[in-house]
Amino acid sequence: MPELESIFLIGSFRASSVLIFGAIQSPLVQPRNFIGGQLISALIGVTIFKFGPNIIWTAAPLAVATSIIAMQITKTLHPPGGATALIAVIGTEKIKVLGYFYIISPVLTGCLILFIIALIFNNVTKHRKYPTNSGLTRVFKSKGLNKK
Repeated sequence: MPELESIFLIGSFRASSVLIFGAIQSPLVQPRNFIGGQLISALIGVTIFKFGPNIIWTAAPLAVATSIIAMQITKTLHPPGGATALIAVIGTEKIKVLGYFYIISPVLTGCLILFIIALIFNNVTKHRKYPTNSGLTRVFKSKGLNKK
């Protein structure tokens, strides 16, 4: 199992999980923000690691700050995304060796797994609906998965 330990998990998913299961009405955890913010941040983190300054004191805050700016510009702000960018810069050798594949796995695959589980969990009862105001919520209602 040691070679599989970092396939789907990175530290920023802990904070994303708290938000996606505990603050489902927040705009910061809607699909565009959750998935988009994580992917943009991963891309920026890897790019700064590969081409930015080789000084961790500079590269780490540069990755986080740049990812926050990019998420604000693209309207995909997801606070744990800053940690995703940071992990690309200061992560273990197993993370750094992934290069741009880090964006696909663990970031994209982990986001999709969390998102699918959140869709199921947050739409089981009539008191919760996720995402808010979207076609996915209407699909759950039309299939009777979120009965009122």
